Amino acid sequence: MIGELGLILLALALGGLIKGAVGAGAPVVAVPVLVLLFDVQLAVAVMVIPNVFSNVLQGWQYRDKALPPRFTWGYAITGAVGVAVGTWVLATVPPRFLLLAVAAAVFGFIGFRIVRPHAVLSYRVAEIIVWPVGVAAGVLQGATGISAPISITFLNAMGLKRETFIGTISVFFLVISVVQIPVLWVYGLLDWQRTLYGIAAIAPLMGFMPVGNFLASKLPPKLFDRVILALLAVIAVRMIWKAFQ
Repeated sequence: MIGELGLILLALALGGLIKGAVGAGAPVVAVPVLVLLFDVQLAVAVMVIPNVFSNVLQGWQYRDKALPPRFTWGYAITGAVGVAVGTWVLATVPPRFLLLAVAAAVFGFIGFRIVRPHAVLSYRVAEIIVWPVGVAAGVLQGATGISAPISITFLNAMGLKRETFIGTISVFFLVISVVQIPVLWVYGLLDWQRTLYGIAAIAPLMGFMPVGNFLASKLPPKLFDRVILALLAVIAVRMIWKAFQ
């Protein structure tokens, strides 16, 4: 029991470290550990609470660095719409096909960035496609519990500075998490006990976010981009593994 508790705290601390450094990725570390000890439903339900608080913190901290409100909030609100649609997709489309398709797209993007590291998605084009991308990311969140392969890939393709990336993605994650909470309640996946577990997870996760932020401030921008690509690769591998479970 003590060993399991230590493993959970370590996973949450590492998740907070990554979240503080790159603005995303806490669930990538914490959720697999929680799944090993408990189950997927509990892991997703518990993480949604600290996700809200951590993104409130970073969203406020980088509020002046985010992309223009029309872009940022358009991205977040369409993502929230997608979460509702994704719940329907989850009930009708085999998750394996969704997971494999998205993982393939992510690896394709990573390969493109390696071959052409200086290629970026222009803001003008991004502004045109931001709403459908937001919906797609939200659908993925609702259908698989993970939006990062689309939400992070899109912003990373724009070649944003670290502060702008964090300020924008934090609003997106915050809004879809707030929408996801009542959906989890409706489906009986979130109750008062799991809510208390989620509240308890806030301290170790957010406690290490300043450490990650400090370390990232000392790193060159090129390394930040590589960390994001590595994070996307880990997410894609997890999706493939999950598809064949």
